Amino acid sequence: MLVSDFDFELPEDLIALRPVSPRHSAKMLVVKQGTFTDKIVTDLPGLLKAGDIIVFNDTKVIPAQLYGKRGDMNVECNLHKRESAIEWRAFAKKTKRMKVGEIISFGNGRLDAEILEIKEGGELLLKFAVKPGDLEPLLVEIGTMPLPPYIASKRPVDAQDHADYQTVFADKEGAVAAPTASLHYTPELLEMLESAGVQRATLTLHVGAGTFLPVKATDTADHKMHAEWGEISAAEAARLNEVRRQGGRIIAVGTTVARLLESATDENGVIKPFSGDTSIFITPGYKFRAVDILQTNFHLPQSTLFMLVSAFAGFETMKAAYGLAIQNGYRFYSYGDSSLLFPE
Repeated sequence: MLVSDFDFELPEDLIALRPVSPRHSAKMLVVKQGTFTDKIVTDLPGLLKAGDIIVFNDTKVIPAQLYGKRGDMNVECNLHKRESAIEWRAFAKKTKRMKVGEIISFGNGRLDAEILEIKEGGELLLKFAVKPGDLEPLLVEIGTMPLPPYIASKRPVDAQDHADYQTVFADKEGAVAAPTASLHYTPELLEMLESAGVQRATLTLHVGAGTFLPVKATDTADHKMHAEWGEISAAEAARLNEVRRQGGRIIAVGTTVARLLESATDENGVIKPFSGDTSIFITPGYKFRAVDILQTNFHLPQSTLFMLVSAFAGFETMKAAYGLAIQNGYRFYSYGDSSLLFPE
């Protein structure tokens, strides 16, 4: 399909710059078999059934935006994928003026990094001059929360974002973007789901900055996804398979959960333990093997995430759903409202 097929016009005032409070009070558009129903996130327990299992991503966002200097040149780096305890891939500007072996100094000289590799598209491989285990605490002190460009371009990152841009499940450090569908969850909502007999499972996918990169190809077949590291334990895989065997449904909270579940599932629909990179790219025509219901926010035009939801709920259905969401004033993107999608 053409990337332009996934384009739409979004009024600027529908881009959410802050989450609603409380988080679970966000609107939620239910898309099911060609019908569209306005709900709020706390209606979710009544839309699921006892025996279903809802799957969350427990990755934790790190302060991955760094400002530094290479000689007299100011450098802004956005870490996007950990390669080792002290090596990260990062996106930066002006990389054509940089050379392998040069040093970038961050945080007014508190953290140095050697450039090990320079790739097309402004990607660097950086090796930080610290001992394993010492990098993350330093990032907390000198780094900035990596808000998506559509928010950061409209207002500065502040202390409130350190709480707002982290889910209640955040546990394993390594993401440079939040699994935003989970931002709507609160302890109160989790209690409601438990009371309704809905089970809970977690996996880990360290979301990379590549999720915000524009698709530059004309045809979706020519786009290459950036790899992200993920893990599903043997115990959680077994639980998910047992839920399905008992007739329950798997609800993926977010496209990150959906992508990792689909990466770990074989052609017979069996979810396997998983640990490693995934660069799965889901577009219309893909047959889902693991995900029965998908909860997700509203995504950018021409993005890989809008392509994924179109593959799940139907291309024409999702174009109509987004049109209705815009008409009804739904808030878009990371801090925006939610949707609950049933398969086409």
